[in-house]
Amino acid sequence: MRTLDGIKFSSMVIQGANNLSLNAKIVDALNVFPVPDGDTGTNMNLSMTSGAKEVKNCDQSHLGKVAQCLSKGLLMGARGNSGVILSQLFRGFAKSVEGKEEIDTTDFAQALEAGVLTAYKAVMKPVEGTILTVAKDTATKALLIAQTEKDFIKFLELVVKESNASLKRTPDLLPILKEVGVVDSGGQGLVCIYEGFLANLKGEEIIDNIEVLTKEETNFANSAQAHMKTEDIEFGYCTEFMIKLSADSVKEHPFNETSFRDEISSFGDSLLVVADDELVKVHIHAEYPGEVLTRAQRFGSLINMKIENMREQHSSLLFEDTNSSKLDNLTEQIKQPSEFAIVAVAMGSGIADLFIGSGATEVIEGGQTMNPSTEDILNAVNKTNAKNVFILPNNKNIILAARQAKDVSDVNIVVIESKTIPQGLAATLAFNPSRDVDQNENAMVAAIGLVNTGQITYAVRDTQIDGVDIKKDDYMGLVEGKIVSTDQNKFEATKGLLDKLITDEHEIFTIFVGEEATDIEVNDIISYVENKFPDIEIETYNGNQPLYSFIFSAE
Repeated sequence: MRTLDGIKFSSMVIQGANNLSLNAKIVDALNVFPVPDGDTGTNMNLSMTSGAKEVKNCDQSHLGKVAQCLSKGLLMGARGNSGVILSQLFRGFAKSVEGKEEIDTTDFAQALEAGVLTAYKAVMKPVEGTILTVAKDTATKALLIAQTEKDFIKFLELVVKESNASLKRTPDLLPILKEVGVVDSGGQGLVCIYEGFLANLKGEEIIDNIEVLTKEETNFANSAQAHMKTEDIEFGYCTEFMIKLSADSVKEHPFNETSFRDEISSFGDSLLVVADDELVKVHIHAEYPGEVLTRAQRFGSLINMKIENMREQHSSLLFEDTNSSKLDNLTEQIKQPSEFAIVAVAMGSGIADLFIGSGATEVIEGGQTMNPSTEDILNAVNKTNAKNVFILPNNKNIILAARQAKDVSDVNIVVIESKTIPQGLAATLAFNPSRDVDQNENAMVAAIGLVNTGQITYAVRDTQIDGVDIKKDDYMGLVEGKIVSTDQNKFEATKGLLDKLITDEHEIFTIFVGEEATDIEVNDIISYVENKFPDIEIETYNGNQPLYSFIFSAE
């Protein structure tokens, strides 16, 4: 085989996505930082799956157009740094083959090189020994191989061989990888995709894990929606969440499944309540989901929350079949945009409430274990209906997706590169609607610099970082993302963190209490800080965040 067309490339993409999906847990396990995020494989898998779904619906024999479909799907589904970089690699690839119905090995190699150039431009401070290096080495070798090898299978065999060799070299370029004894997780994910490409060319089957509606099913769903009017939807928000029952909360507010179902039934329809001894699963179509959540929170912490605006979903479905006159009518109904809005990313119902109370317009559920995609961020930006939108990622792995949203949006987006929840809250409080965009950006960035952040979590495996031996299930204290304490006892690990986090210059110490923390633990922390720093003011908030028992800020 000396050329690829769109049909063959489509099957290669789907096979690459399937291979990544099958190996996502392996990729997750390679994360060098032992916090329980495991997100690289997950993020790359979700991103690539989004691209493959778009390709499945593309139905093109023109390779350039298939590549554009892949690029679009990856762009909108990109999650986390690894997902964004992956989307950029294939964005450059697609640009390179844009007008080609078929490509040969030279075209393919040049497209890989174009992807590398695009990805490096997207990353402000590229780090070698990562997915970028594997992509770069692979593209460089591909250009050399393509000069003499025109058979695609033989060509790709040599290309994949180089990608694996580059992956094995990543620990030599990134000391932390060598210290822990692993290869780069993002690079491994990329190799899985390339290996899937090769397997497809060689006729080797990988089980299809990508679930997507057929065109007939999609058309049927749209037609069914057309039988009702958007304004006929009485309860507009599809609300799903789980209550993790708390012994203390249930003692004060005894939970009864039947009584709770009866209590919230008046707030909507399509109600489902299923409970066991520890968890309550709730589904309801409600007009005021906040009231439902408030009543539910009496019994414990809220997890796995998802609220979707069904009116917007319905309007979007109808929009595809709307003629220009209907579009004009719809446009007239759109309210005038506001001047400013703030979109924040947060995980934990209490922290989300804090952002809203501090002035955020929209809060996207997400964080260390669930990085929102570019599309998630764009949807939140569009919901604000504002001319200028400040985005607070509140996690270093979400910054690239936020920047990407800025690049593709018609709205004036300003990304305030907050890396922690305390930084994001400080930036939100620094916003002043009487200032212009530049003045607010400067003030919000300055506020971030005045906050020090600490976190208490646990290790998911044995490892060694920065000379510190860490055992699985040990508690770890992190200051600005760096591990500063570890111990089998949570309070001992916490004291080690606090000693590094707080100084005599700090005036305010804030505790954001996670869903696993207890009142006794909170009181012990308060007593320790009061004894060691008697002049500091202490504030406590119920953040309900998962994975991190405590998040601290010192200002």
